[in-house]
This record gives sequence, C-alpha cells and structure tokens, in this order.
Amino acid sequence: MILILVDDLMFTSKIRSAASHLDIPVRSARSSVDALRDMRTSRPSLVILDLNNPRTGPLETVAAMKADPDLSTIPTVGFVSHVQTDVIAAAEQAGVDQVLPRSTFTQRLPEILAGARVS
Repeated sequence: MILILVDDLMFTSKIRSAASHLDIPVRSARSSVDALRDMRTSRPSLVILDLNNPRTGPLETVAAMKADPDLSTIPTVGFVSHVQTDVIAAAEQAGVDQVLPRSTFTQRLPEILAGARVS
C-alpha cells in the first residue's frame, strides 16, 4: 500500500492510475495529522508527497516520520517544481529520501511504484 499526501487532482489521478496498473493499493491523506495517523494504523511501503503544497504539511510530515522510530524507515518520495531550490533544500534537510522534479517524477512513476511494491 502506498500513502499519498497530494492535493493536486492531476497528480493524484496519475498516481492512482499507475498504481492500479500494478495492482498496488493507494490511500490518500489530506493533512500531516491524517497521514501520520494512517501510517501508524497501516504501515505503507511508500509515502509520496507533493512538496509544492504547504497546505498538506509535507515537510512537517517527514520531520515527524523521521523522529518516530516506528515510521522513520518508511521510504519517501517528494516531487516539486525544479525551480524551487529552497523547497528542494528544505525537503532534503527534513529527510525526504528522494526529491524529484515534477516532470521526472511523472516519467519515473511506474518505476517508483514498482519499487515500492517489492519493499
């Protein structure tokens, strides 16, 4: 199961569609609080974060994950506009495992999801 903290309907649809083709279940969270609660209830194999949307608290979510021994090893992938170098740096500092430009994330989505399936 993959947990997504994504508020953008286009990206949500892309992720769900790609996951469906790979028979990978996807759950969505709308906030950091919801995401952390969901992770504790049912550990995901991957957490995907839209780093361009501070309303969903992606950096707070990752910081809380990394501080929690039960959640710290869950892999994370964040996508962001390639020109937002400040957000990229903040995500890397918060502990996001992979920070990808939006276009690269979209291109590599099947590979990213397939990797999460075997985790």
